[in-house]
Amino acid sequence: MATLLRGEVPAILQPAGTTQYQGAYCPPGVPFKEVRRGPFDGKQDIAVRPDADGELPRHMTFGNGAVVYEYDGRDKQQRAVYRYAPRLSPSHQGVMDGVAEVYAEHKLKKEGQ
Repeated sequence: MATLLRGEVPAILQPAGTTQYQGAYCPPGVPFKEVRRGPFDGKQDIAVRPDADGELPRHMTFGNGAVVYEYDGRDKQQRAVYRYAPRLSPSHQGVMDGVAEVYAEHKLKKEGQ
């Protein structure tokens, strides 16, 4: 867990929920469960600082804005929960195309056995 400075709130990154992944890009041959997965899911050694109004940031970005996580409330431990937002992440389509290639290669190898 992150060392918290005054006013900071612990946060955790989670896979996308229905709100975040509905309508997100999913290439043919890729199970839709793959769309939910973000590259930083499970990371919990982070903290966020509320703004002057006490509100937490609506989005958290990584990789110069390529990956976006969206605020989704607090969990039982009062951590701020941020969920992967594939529709808002510019890198999502490229990642999904790469995942589709892996699934296609696996399928070809399986058929060739």
